[in-house]
Amino acid sequence: MSYLTILRGVVGFFEHGLMVAFGFLLMVIGLGLGVTMIMLPVGVVIGLIGVALFIAGLFGRFDER
Repeated sequence: MSYLTILRGVVGFFEHGLMVAFGFLLMVIGLGLGVTMIMLPVGVVIGLIGVALFIAGLFGRFDER
């Protein structure tokens, strides 16, 4: 196993972790914006983008296999 293969695995792990963390952050921001009635439409959109990033970070694949 070469160092490049190990590096790709580590970078892929951190990419997924970053996507999950960023998706969770967007969900929390969307929830906070959704509490106020004025920002509800914006909060729903941001929250749904966060859910999509969270799920993609958990189950998505970046490589083309």
